[in-house]
Amino acid sequence: MRIGDICTVQTVHCKRDVTVQDAALLMRNHHVGDLVVVEQPNGERVPVGILTDRDIVVSVIALGLDPASLLVGDVMSGELMTANEEDDVYETIDRMRFKGIRRLPVVNSLGGLSGIVSIDDLIEFLAQEMGELSRISASQLEHEKQARH
Repeated sequence: MRIGDICTVQTVHCKRDVTVQDAALLMRNHHVGDLVVVEQPNGERVPVGILTDRDIVVSVIALGLDPASLLVGDVMSGELMTANEEDDVYETIDRMRFKGIRRLPVVNSLGGLSGIVSIDDLIEFLAQEMGELSRISASQLEHEKQARH
């Protein structure tokens, strides 16, 4: 299955020049724990970083810094890994596990933001897969009963 089929397509994003306080308000208003930081060089929203609620707490609040005077570009995680919407779900899981990444922006063939996949999305997908596997035994018993009558 493609990662583009299970990612959350309604992503909340911002640019580097937004204040950390405004970014935190965006998170609060949209009930999310992260923002994808984008640039728009050719009309496509190209991911260049990610800002999490943890980044704000650890890099701003814990140090007593003023979130209204800092920009997202000053605090965001800049080393960004992305997945292409055509990438395989299981390969993406392996990449996320290897890098210790909990959230991964998903991009289209032009590099534009098309969604985000989180551990929660992957757990939900895997739970559905496990549910389908659990039906095999019941189905096998039913087929066996019918075959013996």
